[in-house]
Amino acid sequence: MNFSFIGIDHIQLAAPKDCEEQARAFFGGILGLKEIPKPENLQKRGGCWFMCGNQEIHIGVQEDFHPAKKAHPGFVVENLSVLRESLEKHEIRIKEEPPIEGRSRFFVDDPFGNRIEFLEFLR
Repeated sequence: MNFSFIGIDHIQLAAPKDCEEQARAFFGGILGLKEIPKPENLQKRGGCWFMCGNQEIHIGVQEDFHPAKKAHPGFVVENLSVLRESLEKHEIRIKEEPPIEGRSRFFVDDPFGNRIEFLEFLR
């Protein structure tokens, strides 16, 4: 092979029409992710984009939206317990799953019902 993968540029989560206010409140407000401008030629599609470390999260409008209940992004977090406390204060329901050796983790649903995993590697 003459090519190699070097990483992930972004992930996209689908959301219903007029999702931007809720997306900004959750991803920007509660999670504290920085919103970045969408390219001008894509703005008419709706949605919004955020930075997560060196990767981007694209919240994209899907006409026949159905939340992802199994497929999900897994976000690596430092101080996972602090994030958990913050989410609980915002009355975000935490979902526990069986542990994975060497990782602490939990799941939540975004405002649109998409499954999201937060995890921290144990030292």
